[in-house]
Amino acid sequence: MSEYIKGTQETSKPLISVVVPVYNAAAFLERTVGTIRSQTLKNLEILLVDDGSGDDSAAVCRRLAQEDGRIRAFFKENGGASSARNVGIQNACGKYIGFVDADDLILPDMYERLYEGACRLEQEMEGFIVQIGRCEIDVDGRRLPDVVFAPQADTFVPAEEFARSLLLYEGDASFCTSLLPVWYMKQHLFEEGVMGEDFLLLIKMSESISGVLRLAATGYQVVHRAGSATRKEDPFHFSKVYTDIVRHADYAEQELAARHPDLKQAARFFGLYERLDYMLHIPIARMNAQNTFYISVRSYLRKNFLSMLRCRQLTWKNKAYLVLLTWIPRMTRQVHWKLRGKKIMAQSGKVDR
Repeated sequence: MSEYIKGTQETSKPLISVVVPVYNAAAFLERTVGTIRSQTLKNLEILLVDDGSGDDSAAVCRRLAQEDGRIRAFFKENGGASSARNVGIQNACGKYIGFVDADDLILPDMYERLYEGACRLEQEMEGFIVQIGRCEIDVDGRRLPDVVFAPQADTFVPAEEFARSLLLYEGDASFCTSLLPVWYMKQHLFEEGVMGEDFLLLIKMSESISGVLRLAATGYQVVHRAGSATRKEDPFHFSKVYTDIVRHADYAEQELAARHPDLKQAARFFGLYERLDYMLHIPIARMNAQNTFYISVRSYLRKNFLSMLRCRQLTWKNKAYLVLLTWIPRMTRQVHWKLRGKKIMAQSGKVDR
């Protein structure tokens, strides 16, 4: 790895380090970084970590670093977003640290609001997270349905309740909306080579932080682009995330819930729901006895069949699919595949309705 050092550096220690992992983001990186540079809180540094991009991202990173003394650029071989983030963490000089994806946008006062929240907590506790609300938009800025919702008033959520919210899909499992003490982040790096890494690290952090302050404000804009790392253009793409998140569910159930029994029900729901997602997306050709991971998923569903039926968090539709996928998985998937394919083609205008 080599580092591009800018000739003129800011002399004051930054309050906030903002890490931006960059991979083939030349087309939109400047706009993203522009929203960080224009923050109302000026005392920050921006760490651009190019993860072996094949486009002009490295050149954009160099140019941006020349334009703004708060920007440092790093260059490494491709290793994934977690690897790039970890380089940024290890080189961060701020008191607090946050993350922005290279294709998203942030509102002008996001880091000022997050910093004010951190100042409210730092006198009372050491390990904590401050989160701000997010919204989903398309590439033209049009608002899309919300995924998570900011509270009506600033709310402090104790660590175990935060973990429960993640397991029940009620909390925000993203580091891009979060601010943390940099010393704490340096002790908790992202696991590399996995997907769903934000969820996994937040679940692990829930055992050592005091809690999470959720702000009643929106600051982060997730831009949905076809073909991005987390939003693939091909609806039939079987992402590695479907297997990794099942492994994360195993961690939550076998380790986290074992130490925190009050989370057992939420962890079981998460384990069932993520296996439902896996079974609904795995290619039918991979549903065979040679696929040991698939066999383990099916075995889990059969072993926990009664828990599935009793789980209050699962909808009746969830349970219906799970019952069918537990006992007649291939037939269920064949029907589901046909229905899903027809729906997607209809939405794209490829078949008559």
